[in-house]
Amino acid sequence: MRRLLVPLLALVLVLSGAAVAQAAPDPLRAYARDTWRSLVAMTDPATGLVADNIPGDLSAPSAYTSPTNIGGFMWSAVVARELGIISAAEATARVSKTLSTLAALRRHTASGMFYNWYDPHTGAVLTVLPDGTAVTPFLSSVDNGWLAASLRVVQGAFPSLRARAGAIVNNMDFGFSFNPAAVSPIGTRGLIRGGFWDTAPSGCSVPQNGVWFTCNHYDITVTEPRIATYLGIGAGQIPPTAYYDTMRTLPDSCDYAWQEMRPTGFSTTHLGRGVYEGSYRYRGITFVPSWGGDMFEALMPDLFVPETAWGPRSWGRNHPATVAAQIEHGLADARYGYWGFSPASNPFGRYGVYGVDAMGMDTDGYPSDVQGGRYDAGFGDCRPPGPPAVYGDGVVTPHAAFLALPYAPGPVLRNLSKIKNDFDAYGPGGFYDAIAVRSGTVAKRYLSLDQSMIMGAIGNHLARDVLKRAFVTPAFERAVRPLLAAETFNVPAHQELPQLRAR
Repeated sequence: MRRLLVPLLALVLVLSGAAVAQAAPDPLRAYARDTWRSLVAMTDPATGLVADNIPGDLSAPSAYTSPTNIGGFMWSAVVARELGIISAAEATARVSKTLSTLAALRRHTASGMFYNWYDPHTGAVLTVLPDGTAVTPFLSSVDNGWLAASLRVVQGAFPSLRARAGAIVNNMDFGFSFNPAAVSPIGTRGLIRGGFWDTAPSGCSVPQNGVWFTCNHYDITVTEPRIATYLGIGAGQIPPTAYYDTMRTLPDSCDYAWQEMRPTGFSTTHLGRGVYEGSYRYRGITFVPSWGGDMFEALMPDLFVPETAWGPRSWGRNHPATVAAQIEHGLADARYGYWGFSPASNPFGRYGVYGVDAMGMDTDGYPSDVQGGRYDAGFGDCRPPGPPAVYGDGVVTPHAAFLALPYAPGPVLRNLSKIKNDFDAYGPGGFYDAIAVRSGTVAKRYLSLDQSMIMGAIGNHLARDVLKRAFVTPAFERAVRPLLAAETFNVPAHQELPQLRAR
């Protein structure tokens, strides 16, 4: 009898363990529930417009919002519905309210674009920010890109709202800010401008077509404005060549020795455009850099466009390498013990741009710490290397780690758990915006943009790429997928990235 009891007892223990494992709470779902709570607290129920930010106690949302913030709330509502946080009826009602307000907001008639700052309570265009700063109303290409991306998600996710969302997004013309005469440092032509004003601003501007365009253009590939390029190409508003006219790196030339490091690569041609396929190498990892070296620039468009699937030899190689290098920086180079670096709240006040300096083309790129520790590899014979970087109070931003979920889910979950357990970094609305890890100083507020990136990343991870499935249409895929598929970045196909598995 005892010989029977032992295996029976073992079976009971195994089954009990399985039941416990099945009942164990899913941390990502818990994070999403709390993150959604912060977005609801930031949203005016009368207008459906979400504020830009709110204190950590969810007490008093800011009195301004932007097209990106508004778009982020709508795609977060899609995720909240898919994860069962809110009902389908509530999600539809919330997005419907936002669409009604959007349709009535003042915008630029000729382009269909929205202004950068609105009052979330009244919908009025702001000419004076709450801190008293006077602003000339500006219309940003990239901010309108995120709103348009969200409207496309609404079209795909809410059949009953498809026509209303389409009436807004189909009127947005990304070709309005496209400059076919713009020349990049690699000699290609055709770039999107940063945006425009419809009244004369102070400072540099280019008057044309009844508006004042910015003097800058978006000419870097691995930056978040590529969402506007994708949208313009997908809608037939800008030519497909615009995708290749941005730079993977600046040229390998002493004329550009001010960039972070000397690139290596090769020259090729796509659609008749010369492309320099340059890349950087940091701590044994080869990647195509962003401008500042942060996760937001590299990975936010990937929430909507299936870049790794459509570009297996380009983005499919680069996104994992980018994540691996961020982990390597936080854990092995700077030795903070944590990782995930992107622009976010400064734990000591206001806002800061954080990244991995070595991973950005700007030699004075985004630092990972409050002190601004700089990495300078030099540029061959053109510029000697600087002294070794000294890193101080590193600032990690949880939303940056969430963006890495498709490429390193295990390290992401361990990193977030460690941040949550080691600091006072988690509140009623989820993770606070940023943590200076050596001093333990926490930026106890929530930015709606960063919260919506968290929602988008969790939604895609748990709900079968819900945002991508809603965003992509057959016409968009036909226009954009071949561009990504045709290219090979100067990133090894099978480079070792142990950081994605270890730690």
